[in-house]
Amino acid sequence: MTMPRDRTAAIVTASYAPDLERCRLLCETIDEHVTGHSRHYILVERGDVALFRQLETRNRIVVDERELLPAWLRSVSDPTSFFKRRVWFSTRTPPLRGWHVQQLRRIGIAAKATEDALVYVDSDVVFLKPFDCGAFWQGDRLRLFRRDGVMETLRTGDHRAWSRNAGTALGIAAPEVSPHDYIATLIAWRRDAVEAMCARIEAVHGRHWVEAVAADRKFSECMLYGRFVDEIRGGEGHFHDGEDFCRVHWTGTALSDAEIRAFIADMTPAQVAIGMQSFIGTDLGRIRRLVAA
Repeated sequence: MTMPRDRTAAIVTASYAPDLERCRLLCETIDEHVTGHSRHYILVERGDVALFRQLETRNRIVVDERELLPAWLRSVSDPTSFFKRRVWFSTRTPPLRGWHVQQLRRIGIAAKATEDALVYVDSDVVFLKPFDCGAFWQGDRLRLFRRDGVMETLRTGDHRAWSRNAGTALGIAAPEVSPHDYIATLIAWRRDAVEAMCARIEAVHGRHWVEAVAADRKFSECMLYGRFVDEIRGGEGHFHDGEDFCRVHWTGTALSDAEIRAFIADMTPAQVAIGMQSFIGTDLGRIRRLVAA
């Protein structure tokens, strides 16, 4: 599948200073393997902008979160982590951590970007095979990642809370929890749908969408977008697919060389990238060496 001639796409990555070298490897593998996009936006907090500028190219742009989020949401060094981490304070939301604000940036970029499709890729992802962003399109419909009817079987994590809070933010009375899961790495959203989603949230709550979404810290941007498209828009402009494009090592312990090789060997034909969650601690040098090999 190739991109429709009148459609454009941008890759979007939210990152932070400890993931700089992982993000560098991501950029290198995007440049080697990925086509069908006009821009790559890297979204970071104000203190990380200068650090990430070294990754910029003609088509790769570092975006300061202050261009995406309201001025009343500010980050400070967190004394409870001996000032090693950041926390975001405001009078309108509970204190937010970096993973919360990365999600908000991913939504906020829709107001700045001009491309039709926003392709979201985490900074701990590595592309191993050729990939055309046109794979997200079927004519004028964009692929919405959705695992159908799996919510009842997800007994771990906060999926149900994320789904419930997405419904609250969107003003969906029932069902309280969607039967579907929309969370994955290497997915795409329609920019116009994201903007409509933010407008919907503000209309429902009479306040800024960030304030409404972050009122409860258990939120998921993927659940929010998926429920908006399916339950508010009736799936308009989208088609569903539950096959992962990226194989992710979500939890567990750091992998050895042999385990990484086995992980790569078990990729499905549709999977073009791997994700090694950075907090697990798999050595980046090991990943880089095995990818190069």
